[in-house]
Amino acid sequence: MIDVYSWPTPNGHKVHIMLEETGLEYNVHAIDISSGDQFKPEFLAISPNNKIPAIVDHQGPDGKPLSLFESGAILLYLAEKTGQFLPRDAIGRHTTLQWLMFQMGGVGPMLGQTHHFRVYAPQQIEYAVNRYTNEAKRLYGVMDKQLKSTAYLAGNDYTIADIATFPWTRSWKNQGLDLADYPNVKDWHERIAERAAVQRGVEVLAGARKPQMDDKAREMLFGAAQYAKR
Repeated sequence: MIDVYSWPTPNGHKVHIMLEETGLEYNVHAIDISSGDQFKPEFLAISPNNKIPAIVDHQGPDGKPLSLFESGAILLYLAEKTGQFLPRDAIGRHTTLQWLMFQMGGVGPMLGQTHHFRVYAPQQIEYAVNRYTNEAKRLYGVMDKQLKSTAYLAGNDYTIADIATFPWTRSWKNQGLDLADYPNVKDWHERIAERAAVQRGVEVLAGARKPQMDDKAREMLFGAAQYAKR
């Protein structure tokens, strides 16, 4: 059994989708990042970077418990544990890892900043909005070019690279984009969205998220609480 400590965000959805796709048994524990659950000692014990998601696999390597944080590391671990969504051949494996790193180092951080400055920042800073919106468009352009010649990001097979990237493209409107401008990404996105496991994964904890962000949530997510020594 795997315990999943998570919240319905793009990074959380990556792991929810992967678990649904692989069929592994799991229990999900809500870490309400808008209320400060991510700063509690019991969560920091398994996720010292105070970020979701994190997992504890009670049947880890050699039958011993293993805790992991960082969504990309979790996807890689689950792929290796199950033998799914990560090619076994060297070229396929490294191509997949390349696109997984593209998501972890580019798509996630840059689209996250785009969301922040376009939607959540207390004041609109034109330079920041333009900078991150333009970077979002550039990243979609990279994906669109790749998907012109391959069915999925790392080739013709659905992999953890797609599982990692898809949740971030669900909020394309908040990124100031029109998905129709990236027809290959649009086709890829729609095909993945039709998968039953993906539909189940994005519903995990979906009802727990508050529709509006209050002052406490803003403090927990963007204020000084983020930087307190623990």
